[in-house]
Amino acid sequence: MSRHRVAITGLGLVSPYGGDLEDFFQRVWAGESAVRWLVTDDEPRPLRLPYVRCAGFEPDRELGKPLASMMERFSQLGMAAAFKAWRHAGLALKAADDGSARARWGCLWGTALGGLAAHERGARELWLKGRERVSPLSVVMGMNNAANAHISIQLGLGGVSSSHTAACASASMAIGEAFRRVRSGEAEVMITGGSDVCQSVSVVKAWEAMRVLARGDENTSPSACRPFAADRSGLVLGEGGAALVLENWDRAVARGARIHGELIGFATNCDHTHLARPDRAGQVRALRAVLDDAGVDAHDVHYVNAHGTATPEGDPIEVQSLCEVFGERAAHLPVSSTKSMHGHLLGAAGAIEAIVTAMALREQAVPPTAHLAGRLDPACEGVDHVPQGRRVNGMRVALSNSFAFGGSNAVLAFAAPPH
Repeated sequence: MSRHRVAITGLGLVSPYGGDLEDFFQRVWAGESAVRWLVTDDEPRPLRLPYVRCAGFEPDRELGKPLASMMERFSQLGMAAAFKAWRHAGLALKAADDGSARARWGCLWGTALGGLAAHERGARELWLKGRERVSPLSVVMGMNNAANAHISIQLGLGGVSSSHTAACASASMAIGEAFRRVRSGEAEVMITGGSDVCQSVSVVKAWEAMRVLARGDENTSPSACRPFAADRSGLVLGEGGAALVLENWDRAVARGARIHGELIGFATNCDHTHLARPDRAGQVRALRAVLDDAGVDAHDVHYVNAHGTATPEGDPIEVQSLCEVFGERAAHLPVSSTKSMHGHLLGAAGAIEAIVTAMALREQAVPPTAHLAGRLDPACEGVDHVPQGRRVNGMRVALSNSFAFGGSNAVLAFAAPPH
């Protein structure tokens, strides 16, 4: 079977910093945290926790009130990110004809929670307020495939439209499967990514019950997420949407598109050992498989965007996996977790980290693991941790790891754009 090269021609996200794509990357590269102390007015149990929120996002302004009013927030964030990526790719919103020209264009999207907030809101209406019915839009706003459905409708995409749910590997799964469709020739253009909103009482309380959320207060929240640090206390939840346009390389070149990078490999597997405890052997298999799929070896990789959630158990296992796969090269392999700044977006995590990885190669700039200087856990030694943003000329290949509950592993391999 012939393989087509896959160009990244569009990148888009709703930034927790409030700016555009370039501003987002520069802030991440500078080590600036978007984590803030969140206090909600949820009754009867307000939430208080370190959180990453897209506070400047106004869905009515971004999408128009008629469209925004039909969407739960995770769909709004996803649609806004998709529109930005589409414009970044220089593509028209609608096809010039009846849509048949986009019959091989599609959308694969990742989300862990989907429109759970719509169902939670309905439960409040029924049980707390004693009402007899919920909104007639509850089903279409709450379904996990709402984001990709809206994206496909608004962009006139006649190909595949589906959602992937695999906890925090959801978006990486979606991106990887979109990549495979373009590489095989089944699709010409795919828009892919992920979106999630974790500001839900039931979600936060569930994560609290697992005792994996980082501790913090109004003063300490910006540094609450400390992957690989000896004093790490857990992950920080957040919200967001991020999208990539993947396109047949020859088609992109023919239309004069700017190519922001190349997706060259994808691998996924299952640990098949435990629902919540990561497994070194499964991660090693996934890392070796992505190198094989991309046609590169350990010495070709110049950066790894780690899954790095800042949990006591997960961080050392990921480092051990990298050391096993990269051997002596591991000590010189730059590794960072940008969750330290943009938080853990669950189903959207792989998408925002894919954008970070692609831009790191494009800009020849490795972003840091914030709050790590002087704090490295000896159990996480063995790789070249990056506590401050670093310029590295000559970077050609980078990996982005997503290792999820349920044992779902997904690794993406990227190559730098042509000069």
